Amino acid sequence: MEDSISKFEKKLSKYRPTKKARIMKAVEWAQLKHGDQKRASGEPFFIHPLKVAEFLVDLGMDQETIIAALLHDVLEDTATSETEMRKEFGREVVNLVDGVTKISLVKAKSKSIQETETMRKMLMAMTKDIRVIIIKLSDKLHNMQTLQYLPEEKKKRIAKECIEIYVPLADRLGISGLKTDLEDLALKHLKPDVYEQLSGTINLAHNENLAYLKKIEKTILKAAKNEGIEIEVTTRAKHIYSVYLKMKKRKKAVDEINDLLGIRILCNTTNECYTLLGLVHRIWPPIANRFKDYIAMPKSNHYQSLHTTVMGFDGRILEVQIRTYAMHYTAEYGVAAHWIYKENTDSSKIEELAIINKLKRWNEQHVPQAEFWEDVKTELLKDSIYVFTPKGHIVEMAKDATPIDFAYHIHTEVGNRCIGAKADGSIIPLNTPLKNTQVVEILTSNRGKPNINWLRFARTQKAKTKIRQWLNKNTEDLIIEKNIIAKSKPLHEEPEKDKTDQASKSEKKDLTNIVKHVVDSSKVSFKIGDEKNMMISLANCCKPTTGDSIIGYVSRGRGIIVHRTDCPNLKNINEFKERSVIVEWEAVSPTASRRFEVTSKITNDLFSEIEGSIRKFGGHLIEGKLEENDKGNLKGNFTMEMTKGVDYKQILKSIRTIPSVINIRPLS
Repeated sequence: MEDSISKFEKKLSKYRPTKKARIMKAVEWAQLKHGDQKRASGEPFFIHPLKVAEFLVDLGMDQETIIAALLHDVLEDTATSETEMRKEFGREVVNLVDGVTKISLVKAKSKSIQETETMRKMLMAMTKDIRVIIIKLSDKLHNMQTLQYLPEEKKKRIAKECIEIYVPLADRLGISGLKTDLEDLALKHLKPDVYEQLSGTINLAHNENLAYLKKIEKTILKAAKNEGIEIEVTTRAKHIYSVYLKMKKRKKAVDEINDLLGIRILCNTTNECYTLLGLVHRIWPPIANRFKDYIAMPKSNHYQSLHTTVMGFDGRILEVQIRTYAMHYTAEYGVAAHWIYKENTDSSKIEELAIINKLKRWNEQHVPQAEFWEDVKTELLKDSIYVFTPKGHIVEMAKDATPIDFAYHIHTEVGNRCIGAKADGSIIPLNTPLKNTQVVEILTSNRGKPNINWLRFARTQKAKTKIRQWLNKNTEDLIIEKNIIAKSKPLHEEPEKDKTDQASKSEKKDLTNIVKHVVDSSKVSFKIGDEKNMMISLANCCKPTTGDSIIGYVSRGRGIIVHRTDCPNLKNINEFKERSVIVEWEAVSPTASRRFEVTSKITNDLFSEIEGSIRKFGGHLIEGKLEENDKGNLKGNFTMEMTKGVDYKQILKSIRTIPSVINIRPLS
């Protein structure tokens, strides 16, 4: 232990004496508080916070962050109070420590609730002080390095959590060195055999190709010198997890992956980056569709670099990255770079990070815990794409975002009045995932309005929230909550057998079909019979999950309770048939898409006539494109959505009766 502390103290030479003394005071204080506590490895527990602090010293973080790292487990694992810690080290340190401290199990009531509430607490603390997540990522790194001492099942659970949550967080913050270390460590425990094979293959390839890489390096240095550009060239083997992803994506074995090696060129200016790109492409031919310009279009974490893949000497594939020293600094350290060797941080740059803005917005919207965590995993921690508005403005969207998401990102009213979308000038269905660098245009009309299907098209929390709000306000027979859509029963009766039965059914009709919306600016309010302010909850007996066949029951005083349709308890519920309502999952579409081709005489109202014919059968026209053919007629393809069970041929027959239509044929 003394050797570890002595090694740590030597690393503090970059800090001023007063700051170094304060950090060492925290070392002594934390060591005293943890006392004889041990880790799973049998080592003194204090080794862990000391290592976490050491990582942060290597990153060059400020003294408050280093001290908080040394103390980050004190509140959670010892009897120390916040008051005592504040007295010794100040409010700033306590706030950082509290940000990474777990919610107590007593408060959370269950392990799963504890984990989600702890994560939410940490992410919210991160919006106030980004150093919270930097400490947590360093904490995670050391835990991953010592994972071998834990039981097998726990190892895999922690490694999976690391890949799904902490790796994307490190990526969003731009700390690439930390991200790649976490990825490789996670793979090591999730797929140890794959890790060992890849590790050996990559190291062997790098060692066998040192002479080849040296030749590449000399060639680039000579070409740059002839242009009067001073550069630094480094050769590198790809990190293990990135090669694993290539294997999965390309469905190839490791010996079939021929771009295991990479070259990085560092220079002084942006102009030099592009000049060097031209030099590289003159020396070796570039591979088509393998060039990315992250300088002109930086990633959301401010990463900038030029990436190209070329056919190097002897026909070997080589990946080349070109960036300035400043860009490289940001790429390696990300948001942590704002503290390195600086007394004052540039908070404006940190606040520009998309992850911070999204978290702040969700917090302001008071997104429920279950929805919040789902949105974090499906939206915040996914890759981004960049699309353009027709005026050339760059918009960052979630990777699988659709035109609906884009419309609501631009403005709520643009979303609410959307009737269609174009990508690069061509009309596309509203449920089509957008692609990187597309120019996206939203078509609007005063007659446009959201429908339930849009909840299935939308991928972002903002779009889903706005669609729910509009539908709840403007649709009288719906209540949408907890990702479930509840509808009133249709107004119809089965044939009565006698007058008694008829009277009984009349009474039931009065009860089940009086579903009225009461406008309330603060929340959705419904009235079903004498029941008001309807809310939706899931039954504890059968615990329905997304995709299950479900039905709703209007309870007295508890709102709508959602059961699985095969729940054995349904037969024991009084008046279940009379008080049941139709419910369905937002995420499970009851519609089917169909495409057809139409040939028509020249006319101005073909779109509206086709749409009318489809609407007769409850369908929805989502895409269409018409062009004049060489015979002077209109010809084009259309896409519609229709309720499953509707006769597709019947819809086509209805369209065929339109006077201007010459021919129609199904495409799918």
